[in-house]
Amino acid sequence: MELLEAIKSRRSIRKFKSEPIPESYIDKLIEAGRIAPSGSNLQPTRYVVIKSEEARAKLKECSPLPFVAQAPAVIAVCVDNGVVATAEVRTRELREANAFVDTPLNNSNAADSEAYNNRKKAMDEGALKAYLSLNAAIAIDHITLRAVDLGLGSCWVMMFDKSKVKELINLDERYDVVALLPVGYPDQAPAQRPRLSIDEVLLKEI
Repeated sequence: MELLEAIKSRRSIRKFKSEPIPESYIDKLIEAGRIAPSGSNLQPTRYVVIKSEEARAKLKECSPLPFVAQAPAVIAVCVDNGVVATAEVRTRELREANAFVDTPLNNSNAADSEAYNNRKKAMDEGALKAYLSLNAAIAIDHITLRAVDLGLGSCWVMMFDKSKVKELINLDERYDVVALLPVGYPDQAPAQRPRLSIDEVLLKEI
């Protein structure tokens, strides 16, 4: 599917067919998220795929939205709060891959690199969580568009009890659940939602 067509076709799907998703499609969705860009290539996004009837039944206790548990698969999109400790390694990998060519970062010395990475490590907890969640959002967008390309529907859900979901999928404190992404074959064809005009969203050109 052409990219713009996928972007225009994407809808939040809240009614799914019971037909299971091929395992290869799940792999393709996770791959779309895996290759998404992230700040300083920290790659903080992690995934738990919830498919069993037992686990999806327990999801009913985690969200007031019934369609979440009714989807044949739900991707719990998480972030690894520990990735900040890898900032120095990720920066070195980027430099070795010539990602910083023609930028000041390419010529940074060891002291500059250390200062650059220490800025991330010095973030307070709120700023760090916001930063990592923003990176996860990029991955989620890649997944939702790939889902359209595969003939699937999805819905970005944040209305859930995070502590209950963490308990359900057995995650330790290192991880936070950012969103639930129910995925399946759509059993509805919603019309395009109202959108503001370009004149309303483009503030200015300077």
